[in-house]
Amino acid sequence: MNMSSTVELGIVEALADVVGRAAVSTGDEIHDDYTRDEALTAQPRLPLAVVRPANTAEVARIVALAGAAGVALTARGSGTGLSGACIPTDGGIVVSFERMNEIIELDLDNHVAVVQPGVTLEQLDQATGAHGLVYPVFPGESSASLGGNVATNAGGMRAVKYGVTRHQVLGLEAVLGTGEVIRTGGKFVKATTGYDLTQLIVGSEGTLALVTEAIVKLYPRPAHAATVLAPFAALADVTAAVPKIVASGIGPLLVEYIDFITMDAIARGHGVELGVEPAVKEQALAYLVVVLEDRHDERLEEDTAELAELLGTLSALDVYVLPSAAGAKLIEAREKAFWTAKAAGADDILDMVVPRASIPQYMAAVADLAQQYGSLVVGCGHAGDGNVHLSVFQKDATVRHDLIRDVFAAGMQLGGAISGEHGIGTEKKAYVAELEDPVKLALMRRIKAAFDPCGILNPGTIFDPEETS
Repeated sequence: MNMSSTVELGIVEALADVVGRAAVSTGDEIHDDYTRDEALTAQPRLPLAVVRPANTAEVARIVALAGAAGVALTARGSGTGLSGACIPTDGGIVVSFERMNEIIELDLDNHVAVVQPGVTLEQLDQATGAHGLVYPVFPGESSASLGGNVATNAGGMRAVKYGVTRHQVLGLEAVLGTGEVIRTGGKFVKATTGYDLTQLIVGSEGTLALVTEAIVKLYPRPAHAATVLAPFAALADVTAAVPKIVASGIGPLLVEYIDFITMDAIARGHGVELGVEPAVKEQALAYLVVVLEDRHDERLEEDTAELAELLGTLSALDVYVLPSAAGAKLIEAREKAFWTAKAAGADDILDMVVPRASIPQYMAAVADLAQQYGSLVVGCGHAGDGNVHLSVFQKDATVRHDLIRDVFAAGMQLGGAISGEHGIGTEKKAYVAELEDPVKLALMRRIKAAFDPCGILNPGTIFDPEETS
């Protein structure tokens, strides 16, 4: 969007009239953090301004102002995303929700929290923990904001038990691209009153509306947990074991697979001592990590013993019930696997999701493609829900694109989807354009036009603006 300096100055002054000059940054005042997120392939972009509203009314005025001027808006939480969805457009405006960080209500009777978008997972976890409750979505970064989680439909390792963000969001307050404010849902778990606008907005990556408040579910927080580690000689044995574990009735909190390369990297990088015997370690090509939780220690012990016995019948090379400190450290290291991959020089991170029973077939296809393209592809994933996280090492951008396209295509042929939790953002939209059903994409564009008729909300995310009809 080309605007004269006079027009740009007028927009900045109008923003300052809405939120106060101290809550608007321009030029050299804009910190580098506002120009990027954690996507490995994305290039930082400097916006015209960063504006930090304090309430919904200010957000609505900002959106109306931008719509009238035809200026792009990009919502930003903590900037921990991995798809480029909060990277601004050149000459656009970043709407940062860092000042809207209040837990408005902890409703202990209805087991819900009402939060502003700038509330972080760590902040909410501390508040709910004081009441023996928990918000169960942990995508691996506690500094992530609830607004960002809603925008990307964040998941994480606990999805096998609790589901992802969309399963936890009961209602929203949001500002449409017109500047209008809507409320969807409420403090109830079911409704059949027309279209489910809440679920349309969840996962829309800031392209349909700016979320200013969310009502989310809370659960009782179990007091006891146990971490079980099982090495396997083949990934196929790991994934064959998962349905049996899920069907056992034990109800695991998380079920993760980690290939031996990634396990070695995260264990060394985070100083995790697993106690795996050398002879077992030499045979292990993949590991299964299962965490159980319960309100009562004796019940947890019974479930842990049952799980260990079950794993022993499912081709596990051995079974280790980790000491609590080691178990917590391993889970923390697994949550930081992205940073381990980044430090190792990974060129891209994928989060393909396939039906969990198809993981062995999918990973075999990935191995064949990696060999075909002369690349290294390693990873780990949420085996309980089929979400496969792959670190791609291939410096040649053209070769890498073709490899990733074929990796995505292989998963989609098995009934999978390009992203299980990170979102499409700007960095995966080319693959969506190549591989997704054009009828679905056309419908998404029409939905966006209804929510955002001026096309100002995060243009260039999920699909390109010029493709919008």
